[in-house]
Amino acid sequence: MIHSWSIGHARVTSVVEYVGPTHAPEATFPAYDEAAMARTADRLPPGAWYPDIRRFTIAIQLWIVRHRDDVVLVDAGVGNFKPRPAARMNMLNTLLPQWLAAAGASFAEVTHVLMTHLHSDHVGWNTVLEAGRWTPTFPNARYLLPRADFVYFKGLEASGRAGDTSFADSVAPVVEAGLADFIDARTELPAGLTPVEAFGHTPGMLNYWLRSGGETGVFSADVFHHPVQIFNPSWNTAFCVLPDAAIATRARLLADAAAAGALVMPCHFPAPYAGYVRGNGATYSFEPAPPGYPAALKLS
Repeated sequence: MIHSWSIGHARVTSVVEYVGPTHAPEATFPAYDEAAMARTADRLPPGAWYPDIRRFTIAIQLWIVRHRDDVVLVDAGVGNFKPRPAARMNMLNTLLPQWLAAAGASFAEVTHVLMTHLHSDHVGWNTVLEAGRWTPTFPNARYLLPRADFVYFKGLEASGRAGDTSFADSVAPVVEAGLADFIDARTELPAGLTPVEAFGHTPGMLNYWLRSGGETGVFSADVFHHPVQIFNPSWNTAFCVLPDAAIATRARLLADAAAAGALVMPCHFPAPYAGYVRGNGATYSFEPAPPGYPAALKLS
């Protein structure tokens, strides 16, 4: 599935690698509470929660930013033929290369691959398998990696605590090829993007804010895995490395996104894949944003 929105003079496009009701509540959110879920369920977008099987719908999506001459891929999904512990991600074989090309971001067209963090479901398409070797996918791109996350995940790999092979098969090859640049919140980015620290889910995760033509969006990475966290912001995922920092980051992003009227573009939200956070006193609501951008959009 390919869907686009406009943010000022920029076009943003979601390419969905896969989506489905895959995540059990207690395994995903350790603080999950049935009473809170009962209060929340009818406020979620249709198809975001399937109570009969007790599963949250989760997507893996890659975001594309087209602005002037920049074609930026924000996060790189799971990838094809990657061995992964989770069955839903193990040895995928999708047509994502064709879908990227259909969205105007073929392997040759991408100018930058911008990582929010280095979990395995965000780095997979950094590399493809060629003649038995994992080689960089995008021949004309620079790969921009959060410096603190690289240090953290490199340490996990070196100590044997990585838990999967994603660093070895999807991060190390682009560094060894000399195609990687390490970034932090002070780095100037392409396409008018601004990095902001979003530590907690991982020690070095960054969010990327896009401001163009008086409009604002934010690539929020895994600050939210699912819209249910907008209504229950103390619910970390089981994958958050620094739980207290993750809650603080989520609270800050909720306030900032609501104040800015920003289009929130996470990696994992189900349809319609993006939306707006609206403030209501001390609480927040979620307004899904149907895809669409002006046919006469001028990319300037």
